[in-house]
Amino acid sequence: MHRSTRLLFVSLAAAFAVGCGSSNSSTPASPTPTPTVTGPSVSMVAGASLLTSTAYSPGSLTVARGSSVTFVNNDNTSHTATASGQFDTGLINPGSSKTVTLSTAGTVTYHCTIHPGMTGTLIVQ
Repeated sequence: MHRSTRLLFVSLAAAFAVGCGSSNSSTPASPTPTPTVTGPSVSMVAGASLLTSTAYSPGSLTVARGSSVTFVNNDNTSHTATASGQFDTGLINPGSSKTVTLSTAGTVTYHCTIHPGMTGTLIVQ
């Protein structure tokens, strides 16, 4: 084989190997699934830990006594929804939810125990 033919063959083989190799592009991460919720719900919005009364959406929700309310974490960090003496969801990880039942009428103010500036209100009638 001539030297130029051999060089051409080696160059083509190298180009083929590079073209068939794995790429460095990464597969985008799948979005965190949002739980299916029926009934009244409150969302912990994206960036909630930096917000105050807009960290939970809606910030105020009116429900009937005996209703269940589901707290859905749509943020990328864990949160809680805690109302002293009323309920405590415990830690809600991103993409997860917890449901509480409200048996006492009145206005219930709740907050995140991790980010105390996050506040919301439930009006139980």
